[in-house]
Amino acid sequence: MAYKLGWFSSGRDEAARELLTVVHHAIEDGFIDAEIEFVFSNRDPGQDPESDSFFELVKRYGLPFVTYSSKKHKPDLRKGAMEEWRLDYDRAVIKGLLPFSPDLCILAGYMLITGPELCRRYTMINLHPAEPTGPTGTWQEVIWELLAKKAHRTGVMMHLVTPELDRGPPITFCTFPIRGEKFDSLWEDLEEKSKSSSLAQIAQNEGEDEPLFAEIRKEGVKRELPLIIQTIKEFAEGRVKVEDENIFAEGKELPGAYDLTQKIEELLLNE
Repeated sequence: MAYKLGWFSSGRDEAARELLTVVHHAIEDGFIDAEIEFVFSNRDPGQDPESDSFFELVKRYGLPFVTYSSKKHKPDLRKGAMEEWRLDYDRAVIKGLLPFSPDLCILAGYMLITGPELCRRYTMINLHPAEPTGPTGTWQEVIWELLAKKAHRTGVMMHLVTPELDRGPPITFCTFPIRGEKFDSLWEDLEEKSKSSSLAQIAQNEGEDEPLFAEIRKEGVKRELPLIIQTIKEFAEGRVKVEDENIFAEGKELPGAYDLTQKIEELLLNE
């Protein structure tokens, strides 16, 4: 029996569609021995043009999908008691997904914080654009902190979803250097600019167009989809498991996350 995946997405943009497309094709091509048992979205059809495009893609792939609008769910409760609302909404989601029994759930552009009951109900994983040692925050915050610390490497990881945002234990990761070759001259340019402007001023003036910032982001994005695909493959083939928030790889409990750097670089070379 194929490994069963649950797919959670708000379907808010092209990136959400690309994520689903890449994983669907990896399954169809036989790279991953799994099936997407359902797709769930916290938006309803007709609520947003982007999510409607996502729903059309889901239909085209013939995947079962369930939608339940978080925007429409008890708005008065959401205004007055957010934690109570989140618990109530997640219970409604669980009820709607009772016909399914996924082995693993992927948060792929799901724009809600998941509450404790949903996290306990399913093993859920999510992408974070840094290695397990950090930094935390959005991908923009991660890169600015790397620049501030004059870091030598960074990475991408998949972590277990817990009620604390981006605080679940890391499961898999890959790293890449941000020194040497094309990076050194960009570090030198940033150092030169830093003689007359603070990093905060550079961030304000150039933002994501700052060349070193942009190059780090480019290399990170290049590894995000391969890491998601390889992580799902590791789960589907039984090499990686999660039990009570403990990570097991190849039958052994790990003190930290499973390093997939070599496999990710091999995937990149074969593209």
